[in-house]
Parts: sequence; structure tokens; C-alpha cells
Amino acid sequence: MRAAGQSFSVSPFPTARLSLTPSAARNCADVRMSEIVFPHHANHLGTLFGGQALAWMDKAAFIAATRHARRTVVTARSEEINFSAPVPVGSLVEVIARVVQTGRTSMQVEVELHCEDLLSGETSLATRGHFSMVALDENGRPTEVPKLPA
Repeated sequence: MRAAGQSFSVSPFPTARLSLTPSAARNCADVRMSEIVFPHHANHLGTLFGGQALAWMDKAAFIAATRHARRTVVTARSEEINFSAPVPVGSLVEVIARVVQTGRTSMQVEVELHCEDLLSGETSLATRGHFSMVALDENGRPTEVPKLPA
């Protein structure tokens, strides 16, 4: 226990620092998000609740589409959602999203949710789906989006 008036010092971080600038991520085609599955994310079986998986996938799709269009974006549709493996509480989840096709005002975003056991390092594809996102103008009406690079 410290006596009143006593101070202590904390060693500073080493001078060599990582470059953690987000600029590279902003220009990247993929969006990657990581989450830990906690008990409040789980269903009665102790695995990731499907609604929570969809929420994380929709968020990643939103970010990918917004970065592509640089507009306000909304989800118009989710389809072909395949839950192929359960995700136990305590797992690390990585959600990966990429714009794979563009229309005049819409974008198709493919999203995968991968599961990692943090103790063993084993990974598996748990869920895959497609999201249709629509870009909106200042009046809330659909607006054109850029084409994907060739």
C-alpha cells in the first residue's frame, strides 16, 4: 500500500510503434470486423443467436456498400443466408464483406461469418449470405452508385 503523497511511475511504451493508420482500410475492397461471442449473444443452446449473426453481417454489408458508394445506404434485402455451423459462446467471429456486383442504384454484398476457437486456433465458415444495398440521395431517393473497377 502506498503512503499518502507517494508517487509511482509507469514505463513508457517502446519507441518503435506500429503504424495503425486506417487509410489503407478505407480503400480496401473487403470489410473485416471481429467480435467475441458472449452469453448475451447466445440462444438457449449456448451458440450464437441467428439474429445476432445477421445483425453483424448486415453491419459489415452496410460498411462495404457505404465505402463503395460514399452515400447513405440502406439494406433492401438479405437472401441466401446459410447457417452451416454453430458458433459457441467464447468464439471469435470474423465477419468479411465485399461488394461483388453493382446495378444502377444498388450493390450486392457477399458476407461471410467465420468462427475461430481462440484456444485451438481452429477456424470454420459458419454463415454466408448476400445483401442488397441501395444508395440514397439527400432526399431519401435511390441514387446511382459507381461501377466496380474492372
